[in-house]
Amino acid sequence: MARQLDEQIAGRFAVGRRLRVLDVGMGQGTQALRLARAGHQVTGVERDATMIAAAREALAGQPEGIRERMRIVEGDGRDTGVHFLPGSFDVVLCHGVLMYVEEPDPLLAGLARMLAPGGLLSLVVRNGDALALRPGLHGDWTGALGAFDTVNYRNRLGLDVRADRLATLTAKLAGIGAPLHTWYGVRVFTDTAPDGAPVPDDLEALLAAEERAGRTDPYRAVAALLHLCGVRG
Repeated sequence: MARQLDEQIAGRFAVGRRLRVLDVGMGQGTQALRLARAGHQVTGVERDATMIAAAREALAGQPEGIRERMRIVEGDGRDTGVHFLPGSFDVVLCHGVLMYVEEPDPLLAGLARMLAPGGLLSLVVRNGDALALRPGLHGDWTGALGAFDTVNYRNRLGLDVRADRLATLTAKLAGIGAPLHTWYGVRVFTDTAPDGAPVPDDLEALLAAEERAGRTDPYRAVAALLHLCGVRG
């Protein structure tokens, strides 16, 4: 996802431009910190105290210049209008968040309002059109059959969450003024790998295969995750 995001940023903004980035649901701040290291002004929003503590610890170990470029805000992604003015950011990230939001429409509309004209909205969501694949590949035929007609599923943490379908999100992005520009598949071949699996010896080949599949039809359509990039009109 980092390579895909960098590709979209490079294609939309002048080289060397310091972008204003908002990372909603930043988690431990991995992506936010990476962008701050690249020279951008980054604001991370997170409500989980454990994640915030981890992000602050990671940030504390960075050089002063990077620390000055990153701000951490404790809050809910649905309250962006409380913290920021409309059009305040060139790039807005919301990665791995929508699956935990029962009604995502207000959140999406709020994210779009944060974008300056021409700004980039980057979403990473669970692929609702491929929910049957994981149970099917594990031989869970009952689970696979039950996954075809729903966007609800239980994740690896045991939480009941939801997925999004590409067509539905495409329509929603158009409706909030940040129409879909491009999209990628994420975890086409590796979704069934167990947590904590050792790094394979052929990691570079694996990553190359994933990267190629995530850009290529029909493979990207059955990826576990979708990375969607919308652009504010």
